[in-house]
Amino acid sequence: MEEYRTARTAPAFQDTRPRALSVSELNHQARHLLESSFMQVWVEGELSGFSRPSSGHWYFSLKDRKCQVRCAMFRGANQRVRTPPREGDQVRIRGKVTLYENRGDFQIIVEHLEPAGLGELQLAYEQLKQKLQAEGLFDPARKKPLPTTPRHIGVITSPTGAAIHDILTVLARRCPAIPVTLYPTAVQGKAATADIVQAIERAQAHGVADVLIVGRGGGSLEDLWCFNEEAVARALANCQIPTVSAVGHEVDVTIADFVADLRAPTPSAAAEKISPDQQHWLRRINEQQLRLAQAAQRVIRRMGTQVEHLSARLRDPRRELQEKAQRMDELELRLNKIMGQRLERLRVRSDHAGQRLAMQSPMRQLASSSEALNRARERLGAAFELHLKRRRDQLEHAAQTLHVVSPLATLGRGYAIVRDPENQIIREASGLKPGDRINARVARADISAEVVSVTPINDPPEKAQN
Repeated sequence: MEEYRTARTAPAFQDTRPRALSVSELNHQARHLLESSFMQVWVEGELSGFSRPSSGHWYFSLKDRKCQVRCAMFRGANQRVRTPPREGDQVRIRGKVTLYENRGDFQIIVEHLEPAGLGELQLAYEQLKQKLQAEGLFDPARKKPLPTTPRHIGVITSPTGAAIHDILTVLARRCPAIPVTLYPTAVQGKAATADIVQAIERAQAHGVADVLIVGRGGGSLEDLWCFNEEAVARALANCQIPTVSAVGHEVDVTIADFVADLRAPTPSAAAEKISPDQQHWLRRINEQQLRLAQAAQRVIRRMGTQVEHLSARLRDPRRELQEKAQRMDELELRLNKIMGQRLERLRVRSDHAGQRLAMQSPMRQLASSSEALNRARERLGAAFELHLKRRRDQLEHAAQTLHVVSPLATLGRGYAIVRDPENQIIREASGLKPGDRINARVARADISAEVVSVTPINDPPEKAQN
């Protein structure tokens, strides 16, 4: 744009605007200003978004009710921390305020980290726990007994999480005959609380399950927070179906664990607790089968003795059986002879039919048709290759034409598309004033900038006269 104005403007006009900073210069100056203004600071807040990549560095945010700030604690510093922090911990940090120039991110380089007490979520957890305990929702006397052998199991969890897979795996191993119904729900996020309450109500309205597993896999305190909500706790307390809480790993304890009729440390453990062991059943069946077989043997021996007594009182039937056997032999010989004759006649007829069929064989016509088919297939393949080549040439020509008229090609020649914060294209500079934010699209980047000044540029005299 600058070269274009120089070529079209009379030499008497000079650009009097102040020199604009590059983004790199601006970020470098901002970083120097921050580091010189804040030598070292102590900050207290709730830890959130904690991550620990393979490099060993820690990245997290500290937040309070209104704001948050990004933090980085490199491996040399975090190795001095005895216990790694967790999501929701309230911590105090000491570090240097700086700016990560590559992204323009304001952050603190942490040199020391120590616990500062309970985080807001943990405090809310303890307050709700005390409230519900005072109301008697944790009282063992109000908990419903679970069925010894459930007829139908309901599971309230995410259909895509690891929890449902673990539960089904354990049930398939222990007792695959018990039917399972999944009541899908979100188990994380703002909508999860209402979803879990509705899933519990659906399970009661459905009326088929005689025990419910409510839970999910492990996660941070924030991930599991929907199971610490008062609405979920009261839905579990009011549920007419016996419930099993199976939230997180063995070390995770939620409000739902205290309210449910049974707490299982993991989803797999919940399936173990409520399902009978089919191997135990099989051993009992085998024992009963052995007892039944022994009883049957005793009955058979007793009946055999009775048969022997009765057979001794009957006259000998062997003579009659011998006569019947001789008559059977005679009939068998006659049947074999008749069958042999009939098979011979059928064989002769089959030979004659085979000879007639051979005389009228269609193999010659099939050979001719196969040759014609091969020729047609070759012609079709050649025509398809020719058609494909023509289409490919047309596509290449269209791609070249599209590249010529593409606005991206125009951007590549040094032009830019400038938009306001509402993403509207700015065609006139008259509506801009210093301090306005603008976004410029160049060939391979989007640039965010602030208007420092607006200097109108008059058209060349010859253009004005026209």
